[in-house]
Amino acid sequence: MSIPLTKARALLKRIAGLRILVIGDVMLDHYIWGDATRISPEAPVPVIDIARDTWTAGGAANVAINVAGLGAHCTVIGFFGSDANGARLRQILGEKGVQALATPGDGMTIVKTRVMVQHQQLCRLDRESAPYAYAIDPGRSGALLARAIKACDAVVLSDYAKGTLSERLVAQVTKLARAGKKFIALDPKPKHQMAFNGLDLITPNKREALQLAGIEPAAGAPFPAAAVCARLDERYGTRNLVVTLGEDGMLLSSGGRVLKTIPTAAREIYDVSGAGDTSLAGLVLALTSGAGLEEAAHFANAAAGVVVAKLGTATVSPEELLDHVSRAP
Repeated sequence: MSIPLTKARALLKRIAGLRILVIGDVMLDHYIWGDATRISPEAPVPVIDIARDTWTAGGAANVAINVAGLGAHCTVIGFFGSDANGARLRQILGEKGVQALATPGDGMTIVKTRVMVQHQQLCRLDRESAPYAYAIDPGRSGALLARAIKACDAVVLSDYAKGTLSERLVAQVTKLARAGKKFIALDPKPKHQMAFNGLDLITPNKREALQLAGIEPAAGAPFPAAAVCARLDERYGTRNLVVTLGEDGMLLSSGGRVLKTIPTAAREIYDVSGAGDTSLAGLVLALTSGAGLEEAAHFANAAAGVVVAKLGTATVSPEELLDHVSRAP
């Protein structure tokens, strides 16, 4: 089962009027595309003949362009270095219709460079400063956050464990969002240990959900869905929980109870880079526009199904999503 075409159209129509604020670890994704036909005489490594370079938004910036790609208005708050990569990332966001608001700090823009050989990723090269260079100081950025939250319908906290989000910041944003009756969601990274409570949605993957729950199943044992959902509700009191299960789809939970698992909507999978960002964007947009959790999950699942059929970090347009839904079995 997938979302009916009529419901997808209705959701997209409502989404077009939404204003979404994304806060988190913004990055620049750099792709080097080439071919390898020989081994270097200097070392047993392939020699890459570079054909072209491409750049797109990554991390929280990818969440933002996915939100904008589906038709909503989007603003992203994060650290942009005063370097060429920061300028390039701002330009990409602007071209996608996303307003970028920079927070004070020192350091280089985070860049992830992927070397692609015959459409396969050979390696990844990361450029970044020490994590705390990117931290948003709630004191220095308090007025900026307050204005941005007041102007939006929903807040998305996108954590890539690079240091932009802190426990203090999440607490302040949650308080402001609650005061303004705004929907608030978090894509958490357990290795960045951080307390949070009372959010409307969290979207960990299977491994992250186990870490957040403090559960380590025996090797080869099935995913302990009931125990994980109950523990996460007890610890974090989140209204809705969606655990992304990769090729197994999405696990939906509310009030600590397992509601159901919906299968993946992907027909072809070329690259899963950024698929979680697409799912997060789709879930937040659908839930904020009034959809129930299951309908929102089917909507987000369809959006991710389009994205994983593309190479590189990608987004989905309303037209692509409707075409995908219309061809669903």
